[in-house]
Amino acid sequence: MPTPSFAPILPDAAALAPGQRLARGVCRQLRSLGFATVEELVPSAGLRVDVMALGPKGDVWIVECKSSRADFQADRKWQGYLEWCDRFFWAVDAAFPTELLPTGTGLILADDYDAEIIRMGPEAKLAGARRKAVVQGFARTAATRLQALRDPQAGLAAG
Repeated sequence: MPTPSFAPILPDAAALAPGQRLARGVCRQLRSLGFATVEELVPSAGLRVDVMALGPKGDVWIVECKSSRADFQADRKWQGYLEWCDRFFWAVDAAFPTELLPTGTGLILADDYDAEIIRMGPEAKLAGARRKAVVQGFARTAATRLQALRDPQAGLAAG
């Protein structure tokens, strides 16, 4: 059986928006650290995180990718993400003015292909019930998206 092609679904870096290119580099780096990632995940109504990562020990990280000063300054929801993760990070490229970013958050320098954690976000462990809800949401979103790739005509929402 031939390997299915997902080329129309998985565009190359040139077809991605700047923040999506940063997210791709971030996800590659986090994968090398043993994390599974989901992009554009909705942990709660009105919130959509750029990257949520589930670590090998169950830790939950959120990474917000900012491609410009204007993109960062327009973000009014990021503090709402803090209650949905154990650690929070900003991901920016090397040209981003990092002095704009809050000091009590993590920092990742990224590009289209890789990333480097510059500053760890402070740890604020999720409560057990919240962790269960976050991990279940993560798993359902990942599984639903995978199923939609395998069977696009199934009528599934892409989560």
